[in-house]
Amino acid sequence: MRVIAGELGGQLLVAPRGWKVRPTSDRVREAVFSALGAKVDGSSVLDLYCGTGALAIEALSRGARRALLVDRDDRPARGNVERLGLGQRAELVRFDVGRWLEAHAQEVGSSRFDIVFVDAPYRLADRVEQELDTHLPGLLAPSGRVVVESAARRPLRVQSLECLRQRRYGSTDVSFYGERV
Repeated sequence: MRVIAGELGGQLLVAPRGWKVRPTSDRVREAVFSALGAKVDGSSVLDLYCGTGALAIEALSRGARRALLVDRDDRPARGNVERLGLGQRAELVRFDVGRWLEAHAQEVGSSRFDIVFVDAPYRLADRVEQELDTHLPGLLAPSGRVVVESAARRPLRVQSLECLRQRRYGSTDVSFYGERV
C-alpha cells in the first residue's frame, strides 16, 4: 500500500499485521481522488474510522490544508503520520467515532469539513448508519462531500444527504454525498 499521488506519491503506508484494519485499496483510493479532483486542494478533511490513515494522508499529499483523523485505535494512522512527517497538518483523535460525533455535534461553533471520509468496519454498518445520518450534515461545509466506503453486499447509506455518485469496485461500494438542494 502506498500514497498514490502528490507530494508524498510513492511513499509506503504501513498496515501492521494482526491489527484489525482494512485499508482502502490503491485502486479504490485512486478512483475516489479522481472523482474529488480539485476539491481536495486547500480542503479541511475529516477521516472517520481512519485505520491506517490512508485516505487522510492521500488528501494531505494532494494539497489538503489539514486533516482530523478519528478512530478508537489511532496507532496504525499515528505511525504513518509520524513516519511521513505530517504531524503539523494532521491531528489524531483516539476516540470511539460515535461518541466523538455526538460530542462534536454539541460543541458551539464546531468546525466544518470540506471532505469527510467514512470507512467504518463493514460489520458495523447497521449500528453506525443512524449516528452518521444524524451528525454528518452538521459537520459538512457548504459544497462539501462525504465519501462512504462500505461492503457492496450491505452498503452503508446516509439518508440525510443527497447521494451524488455511487460506484462498485469488486466487493467495495463507494458513495459520494452532498447537501440536499
